[in-house]
Amino acid sequence: MSTPLMKQYYEVKSRYPDTILLFRLGDFYETFEQDAVTTSKTLGITLTKRNNGVAGEIPLAGFPYHALDNYLPKFLKAGLKIAICDQLEDPKFAKGIVKRDVTEVVTPGVAILDKALSRNQNNYLMGIYFPHALVTKNDFVGCAYADISTGEFITSRIEFSFLKQFINSIEPSEILIQKRDKETLIELLKNKNAPLITSIEDWVCKTEYARDTLLGHFKIQSLKGFGIENENESIIASGIVMHYFKETQKANLKQIQKITPANFTETISLDSSTKRNLEIISSIAGDGEGTLFSVLNRTQTAMGARLFKKWISAPLKSIDKINYRLKSVKTFFNNSKLRSSLHSELSSINDIERLLAKIITNRGTPREVLALKYFLIQLPQIKEIFKESNQESLKNLNEKIFLFNNLADEISKSINEDAPTNFSTGGVIKKGCNRELDELTEIASSAKSWVAKMQLHEKERTGISSLKIGFNNIFGYYIEITNTHKNKIPAEYIRKQTMTNAERYITPELKEYEEKILTAEEKILKLESEIFNELREKIILETGRIQIVCEAIAELDCFISLATIAIEKKYVEPEISEKQILNIVDGRHPVIEALLPSTETYTPNSVSLDINSNQILIITGPNMSGKSSFLRQTGLIVLLAQVGSFVPAKKAVVGIVDNIFTRVGASDNISSGESTFLVEMIEAANIVNRATNRSLILLDEVGRGTSTFDGISIAWALTEFIHDKIGARTLFATHYHELNEIANIFPRIKNFKVDVKEYGDKVIFLHTVTSGTADHSYGIHVAKMAGLPNTITERAKIILNNLESTQLTPHTEMPIDPKKIKKVRKYIDAVNNTTQITMLQIEDDELRKKLQEVDLNQMTPLEALQFLAKLKENL
Repeated sequence: MSTPLMKQYYEVKSRYPDTILLFRLGDFYETFEQDAVTTSKTLGITLTKRNNGVAGEIPLAGFPYHALDNYLPKFLKAGLKIAICDQLEDPKFAKGIVKRDVTEVVTPGVAILDKALSRNQNNYLMGIYFPHALVTKNDFVGCAYADISTGEFITSRIEFSFLKQFINSIEPSEILIQKRDKETLIELLKNKNAPLITSIEDWVCKTEYARDTLLGHFKIQSLKGFGIENENESIIASGIVMHYFKETQKANLKQIQKITPANFTETISLDSSTKRNLEIISSIAGDGEGTLFSVLNRTQTAMGARLFKKWISAPLKSIDKINYRLKSVKTFFNNSKLRSSLHSELSSINDIERLLAKIITNRGTPREVLALKYFLIQLPQIKEIFKESNQESLKNLNEKIFLFNNLADEISKSINEDAPTNFSTGGVIKKGCNRELDELTEIASSAKSWVAKMQLHEKERTGISSLKIGFNNIFGYYIEITNTHKNKIPAEYIRKQTMTNAERYITPELKEYEEKILTAEEKILKLESEIFNELREKIILETGRIQIVCEAIAELDCFISLATIAIEKKYVEPEISEKQILNIVDGRHPVIEALLPSTETYTPNSVSLDINSNQILIITGPNMSGKSSFLRQTGLIVLLAQVGSFVPAKKAVVGIVDNIFTRVGASDNISSGESTFLVEMIEAANIVNRATNRSLILLDEVGRGTSTFDGISIAWALTEFIHDKIGARTLFATHYHELNEIANIFPRIKNFKVDVKEYGDKVIFLHTVTSGTADHSYGIHVAKMAGLPNTITERAKIILNNLESTQLTPHTEMPIDPKKIKKVRKYIDAVNNTTQITMLQIEDDELRKKLQEVDLNQMTPLEALQFLAKLKENL
């Protein structure tokens, strides 16, 4: 039989079976049984045991309650859900077992703690709804996502075939889905890095319940104002998210002020392959270093950084919206005084979006309220700077910056400038804010002087010079007198404790004052809490308007950041066109350029594409020559232009693209059992199935994951298909020199190469892309540059020369049977790029050249016979 305390624990735990239950016991959060084992491993703390009465000992692991903020992020990083069970009454006044219950459930998708969140990234919880169990690719599913730490809430209705890409683009920390459909979603994502997937009961996924949940939260009569009244899937997905927030948070959620329908027509939805290959947010290695975001982000606020990450992850498709951003960036680019003034203001702004959410959910500290006040006080100065600039392009932003002078005054009147981080010590509310509080504070603060006066008075009255008044948590205030003066103790003194050399006493007067002081301290904390909550309610009333200001500040921050990087790196304003063209003069890779040592300069390259004559460029050249960088820089320049940024080039005319598709690099997906070649083909299939004549396609070494002949065939067929069926502007980098032949057949395909200079036995890669075809692959030179021992590379040269000759004798002491040469050569050609046979199986280029040059119609029969005889003689 368990102890009464453990009975209470088991009752609470039964309601939260899939969580780690943190059970508050005094100054510690404790975990028991399997939770304790998991906690010990996750946090790296000691696993001990606790007595559970007749039931015996059980595993125990715990940590001090004040260390919760340090340990929660570790739980969340491990993908665990945490239920925090707090004491609901003061143990000093409890009768029997202290009342306890769960006050908050923390999961990866509902984290609001600063240490559990990334400053530069939103933390999204996503809800997904399938209309029926057997969904097909053309079915519409509901998909909503929200960030409880900022109040952002987006909903959408998308085709199931697009769901995986949509999830990858949003990168939620946790996904909610009906229990019935969990396995379907797991199978769809099939990724070791997939977010936590949480099952939701069937009854939550009903239209009426979802609608009522949303209407109840927003206190409205209809969802028409959000534009989702008739979108059943969106309503249920949104209801799932809101239900989960309410179930886990047990708190006010007023930071969620609206639901915004996703608009897929305005932005490009980049697939995960393109985001990875272009290294927009994370590098191919999987970290945040060496990415477009890390290099270009000059934002001063956390709000601006999060918005900037969204911008570069979802470029615009609307020329008007792109030009609005470009115009705003240009304003700051040309006005250094305006840029500098606002930059200075932004540098001191806190993360108001998340700070506001903490205040609303009653997690905000007095100092965070002060941070909000400092922000509100800044707004008039920011508006004044806008006014002085008199820039029409910034008028829209300026109108979104409201003033909150009254609220700032309320905070100033209420909160002490040196307020502590919590309420336990008092001193939060400013003197003069509340008369009763001032009186109680005076009583509490005068305790020391009152005790000193009483001690002096009692010494004089009793004649006991060693008499002193003390205090401890057991007896409260007491009078201590040494045994030497026992005979002088007044009759009204009441003995309380006997010591070795002294006695401790109390008096009615002392106890009366003690009660007054202790009651005052308790009342102070209660009254300060009430005043703070009243102030919090006033802040909540202004939440919607403050959030609009935060959006404007974030946008402003992004514009200044883009202008700053443009000045630093000498970027130019691109021209955005409706025409299906792309003309970049001396373009540069923004990331590589930024990471180069100061002693080196990036070699710029130009590119010109259009759908009439230069639709597809076939680019050949050896490894390490810069083919992949050229492809990536082109994609990044187009992306930046449609973000609304200046670009790294001398000049750029960018015809709007509806998407950017890339197939760059090769890697196995071992966790999913997919080989390099299968990954290549999956990505290629995604491109040809989704690209339009408005897309930009970047292909690098497609087909090299299989045999040479298969690879050439696939690359050739893919190029034909893009040329004839899709019509998209395309760059195709390849080792297959045979693909150069395709430019002689198709009118809109052109050959380009990366220049290489040979000096004797050495080669120098110039990294310059020019018209023409590459003659060699220089594989042995690259191997030498990579550090392969000279003995190997020199031997490779001998073998290469031998293989290219008419005899095949790499080992002279063991010559190969001439009858086998033809068979071996065919194999060697399949693996040696420099000697691969052409698509037309013709090995004698001179013979072909002479046949192409002769005009048979102008020859007599005798001349034809003579010509044929001459060819035979030459052969």
